Formats: sequence, C-alpha cells, structure tokens
Amino acid sequence: MKKPVTRKLRCAVYTRKSTEEGLDMEFNSLDAQREACEAYVASQKPEGWILVPDRYDDGGFSGGTLERPALKRLLVDIEDGRVDVVVVYKIDRLSRSLMDFAKLVEVFDRRGVTFVSVTQSFNTTTSMGRLTLNILLSFAQFEREVIGERIRDKFAASRARGMWMGGHPPLGYDVKDRKLVINETEANVVRMIFARFLKVGSATVLVRELTKERVTSKRGKPIDKGFLYKLLNNRVYLGEAVHKGVAHPGEHAAIIGRDLWDRVHAIIQQSPRSRAANTRAQTPALLKGIVFGADGRAMTPTHARKGGRLYRYYVAAGQLKADVPPGVVRRAPAAELEAAVVDQLRGLLRSPEIVVGTWRSARPEIEVLSETEVREALLGLDPIWEELFPAEQARILQLLVERVDVHPDRLDLQLRVEGLQTLVADLRAGKPERRAA
Repeated sequence: MKKPVTRKLRCAVYTRKSTEEGLDMEFNSLDAQREACEAYVASQKPEGWILVPDRYDDGGFSGGTLERPALKRLLVDIEDGRVDVVVVYKIDRLSRSLMDFAKLVEVFDRRGVTFVSVTQSFNTTTSMGRLTLNILLSFAQFEREVIGERIRDKFAASRARGMWMGGHPPLGYDVKDRKLVINETEANVVRMIFARFLKVGSATVLVRELTKERVTSKRGKPIDKGFLYKLLNNRVYLGEAVHKGVAHPGEHAAIIGRDLWDRVHAIIQQSPRSRAANTRAQTPALLKGIVFGADGRAMTPTHARKGGRLYRYYVAAGQLKADVPPGVVRRAPAAELEAAVVDQLRGLLRSPEIVVGTWRSARPEIEVLSETEVREALLGLDPIWEELFPAEQARILQLLVERVDVHPDRLDLQLRVEGLQTLVADLRAGKPERRAA
C-alpha cells in the first residue's frame, strides 16, 4: 500500500508588543513569543507544518490598529498565496479590536488561511472555533477599553492635583523631577510678550516685531500668530493645571500675574475686526511729509471709519476750512495714491537714465561698483516690495522721493539722488527688513 501524501502547510509566526520597552534586551518579549510559536509549529511537523523564513515582528505597536508594518507585510504575503497558517502566541497579539479582527478573518477565509493561537487552542475553520474566537476577542477588547478608562481617570485625578503629566514644557518652564520649574531667561520672554501685547493690542503687529527681533519659541522656531495666541491663552502661566477646560491650582509657580492676564484677555475678547482697524490706523502713512497739492501746500494723512471699516485719505491743506483753490485735489484715497506713487517709482528705477545716473553718482563712494550691480540692486527692490514691513516701505519712499505733487490728471515725482545711493548700498547688503512668511 502507498503511504498517503501529507500536504505541506507554510506557517508564518506573528509577534507583537505594545511598547518599545525592553526590546533592546538580548532576549525580549518578541523572542519569547516566537520561541513558543516555533516550538508549536515543530510539534505539528507530522501534519506537514513548516516554518516560513520571513519574520513578522511588530515592536512598539498597539493592537488597537491595523497600521503595523509587519502585519501589512504578512497580509501581502497571504494575498500572494505564500502563507497557509498564521501562528500567534495569543489572539490579542494579532488584534485587540473585534472589528479589525473580523477584517483579518475575512482575508484569511478568502485565501484559505488557518489561524492558530498557541495558548488558546482553536481552529477558525470550524463553527466552534469561530465562537471561541469571538468570545476571546470580546474580552480582549473589553480589557483594552478598561485599561484606557483607568489611564484617563488617573490622568484626570493627577491634573486635579495640579501635577504635570508630561509632554513638551511650555516656553518659560523646564521639567525637573517630573515637575515644572521656572526657566528665568525664558520666563522674561513670556512676560515681555504679555506686556507688549497689552501695549500693541495686535497679534499681527507683535508677531512682526518679534520676528524682526529674532525672538523664537522654546524649540528655536520663529513665533507666528498661532504660537502667540496659544501662549497668551495658556493658563499654565497663571500657575494652573487645566484638564478638559477645567482649571486646577498647579504645583508649579506662576509667571504671569492675574491682573496682567485679565487685561490681556480683555483685549483678546474684543472683535478681531475692531482690533485690526486700530492696527491699520496706526500703520504709517507712506507719503507723510512728501506729498503736496498743485498749490504747493502739503497734503495731510487722515482716516475715517464707516460701517466698521477704516478709510484712509490724504487731504489738501485748508480742506477743513473749505479754503482749497480751484484745480487742487481736495481729497485722495491713501491706498490708491500710495499704489500709484509706488508704481511710478518702480518704473523710474527700471529706466536706464536712473540706473546710469545712480551708478555715476555712487562711484566716488563705492569704487568697485559696476553699472550692472546698480541695475540689479535697483531691480531687486521690485520683487520684495510686498514683503517689506509698512514702516520699511515708508522709510524707502522717504529715502528715494523728494516730493510728490498731486495734480488732477497726473503725479509728479522728484527723486533724491543721495537716497538712491543709500538704497543701492542697503540692497547690496540685504538690509531691507521683510515681514515673516
């Protein structure tokens, strides 16, 4: 009689550990799981079980998700028909989620793969095995949820006692012996930011100034509006610990006093639109002191509010007294007038006559300066103009323009030759200060 042929079953051992703790040991938890599984596969050798050479080990990955590199490789090999049996030490090594495990079993069934737990003997190809599996999975998921609830309860209780529960310490504090302690150098920066916001009243303006002064976060990154608002709203600086919106007295010392905090937050609670209007009202008038009417008298910057919006103007001298001669522009919208002057200035800086004239006048001061360098420096102002701070734009206009005469049908610009020389030197040195991106 012929001996029956035993079908070879290719077995893949899968191991998992939730944390990375102890994985650097010579013999760790993953090794212990694999050793037990390989011994079980060896015991089934008469049944044709053989171990595949690939290792499927996930160290430091939770069983509550399927986003694990080794598990993904295993599923790919199953789909490719390289595995017949999946062997694990316990079923919760493969998954702690009943829903996720149902997805895995669906893949196993579709490819004819059997699932075996070394310590919980059952076979998923039978109805009894499926029932046992579902019961065990339900308890595994229950255990995971209970552990999560215990952790959340402990965290809430610790926060209620004012304890620091880990993470990156905020600017102004360091962590010592699992407690927040004041870093005086950083604390002075925090106090300065609160005090200056109280004075400026605008996050946009303050961020611009802090960027200009190279003030950074604890990690050395430039301060943006998101970071600024987070800092101004962080009750840790009051010496409090907050959990789910509820503040508790903290174990750490406060950096900011209650009076300063309340005054800063009175500003923050104002309408952003009204604060923006105040900021715009404080924006320097770019043409102040250099714009004149057709009668030769200076035009004055002013502004008005209507319907919550801010409108800026340059008005002719004598406008309030109705003492404006005929042919003189009585009132010009500031934004349009400034844009027209800037456009005309840009065109002049590109003209060959201005380039050559600037080069010739600058040669006695800068002997090695070439005409090409002057042209590149003047043209270099154009692409960066919109990135400059308003104060820097005003400085450049005051530097370059002697005066602007506003007529009903045109604008006349008179340039400062010495200002062009200074601008070329600044641009070559990269001095114009830009706003943060």
